[in-house]
Order: sequence, then structure tokens, then C-alpha cells
Amino acid sequence: MDKDKQMDRVQKIPIQDLIPFKDHPFRVVEDESMLRTTESISMFGVLTPLIARPARDGKYEIISGHRRAHAAEAVGLTEVPVIVRDMDDDVARILVVDSNLQRENILPSERAFAYKMKADAMKHQGERTDLQQDGTLGQVVPKYKRTTEAIGAETGDSYKTIQRFIRLTNLIPELLEMLDQKKISFNPAVELSYLKPEEQRNLIEAMDFTQAAPSLSQAMRLKKLSQEGGCRLDDMCEILGEVKKGDLERVAFKSEQLRKYFPKSYTPRQMSDVILKLLDQWQKKRQRDKAR
Repeated sequence: MDKDKQMDRVQKIPIQDLIPFKDHPFRVVEDESMLRTTESISMFGVLTPLIARPARDGKYEIISGHRRAHAAEAVGLTEVPVIVRDMDDDVARILVVDSNLQRENILPSERAFAYKMKADAMKHQGERTDLQQDGTLGQVVPKYKRTTEAIGAETGDSYKTIQRFIRLTNLIPELLEMLDQKKISFNPAVELSYLKPEEQRNLIEAMDFTQAAPSLSQAMRLKKLSQEGGCRLDDMCEILGEVKKGDLERVAFKSEQLRKYFPKSYTPRQMSDVILKLLDQWQKKRQRDKAR
């Protein structure tokens, strides 16, 4: 039998011989969708074969089916059906992205790194757009001016939307996590991705001090300050401490109003801790006075 045909047929492979794709941008989490997958596999087994490629030491690298492999192992299966296929890194990356973008509830950070992975792979292979969903050569389609246009044509998003998602990969992990948790909105997050890593770390401290997340207009101002020569922690605290429309009941102080009461070395977090401690002492004193 021809080697390629033999590899393309469905094989039963031990789960212990399967390893995750080295650059997998998607998380395998125990959410409601995973619970449904686990229940289905428990009742009917793995109905859709995984796709993998040969790896070192007799192992197989999963290209499509990471969640199915996880669920199968969780219900006690020792082997799963797999289509083994030889493919280079670029084809593998494109297939990893395409096979996962069809899932529900993809986090913004997952989509960002997935689009970047696919765009990088397409650029590396000369912006080829003649690959089918399974990574094989298909009918040649028109070339695009931008790689992001080709991705957008497949996903239904504009190339600018694809570019904005890819831009998010410049955020530090802590801010990406806030985006995934909806503590920061998408559009402000794109603007914040232009801040230097140290500025982004300072932003987290400023958000903690002011107990506020930047609006789009505030994020754009922070970006402008960074591009004009640097965005200092005090600048961030002042901007985030502004009273937003619809948030008039929140008590806010400008940084310079508080700085005169603290040593210059104090961070916003230290200032906040001292203020809360003093307020706590004040409240206890009031309660003691009332009890007399």
C-alpha cells in the first residue's frame, strides 16, 4: 500500500503517544462545552478522528482534536481514532487555527494568537491561499493584497478587524487576562497594546489604585503620551481617576491631591493601603464614640 494512503487512513493510537501541538494558541479548559464533549465521548466514543502528524520518538503531534483527546482520557479511554498525515509547520499551523476557529466561545486572546499564527504561516509560505480546511492543496483562489484580507475572507471579518486582533498579542499576559475576563473592553485593549511593556505593568498598578478600567478615549490618550515620550504612572493615575460619564457617584482623587501626604517613594498601591487603613481606624473611632 502507498505510504501516503496508509498514513491517511484512520488508525487507533494510544492517547499516551499523542502530544499537543507545540504552538497551540487555544486553551483546553473544563467549561460547559468540555463537559458536553466528555459526556458525548463517554456514551458514544470519539466519533470524529483526530488529525496528527508524526513526531519524534514514535509520538504523534495533535493538529486537530486536542479537546477530544483530553475528554477521551478523562473518561478512561486509552486510545482514540487518528488520521496521521505528514505536513510541514506552516500547513500544520494553518490547520490548527482553522479547525479551532469553528468552536464556540473563543476568548479574545485565543483568537488574537490564532490569527497571528495563521498570518505568520501564510506569509512564510509566500501568502499562499490555496490550502483547504484540511491543509491539503485545493483549488487555487485569487491572491490577496494582504494576508489579513485572506483570513478575513474565510472568517467574515474585515482585514482591519483581523489586524486589531493580531495587535492584541503585544499586550502583557496580565492585561490579556483582563481582556478575556471582560475587565477591559476590546477597543481600549487595542490602544493599550501600543504601550511599552513597563508602561503596561504600571497601568495595572494605576487601575488597582483608581479601581477603574480605561475607556477608549482614555486608552487613546495613554497611547499618545507613550508615543510622545513616555507615559508615567502619575499620568495614568490622573487619567484613570477622572470621573467618567455615568460614573458620577464614584469618589475620585487626582494624583497630585494625594502626593503631598506621602513620601515620594510611595507607589499608588501603598498610598491606597494607607488611606484604607486610616479610614478603617476612623470608622472604628466613630463607632466607639456612638457607643458612649
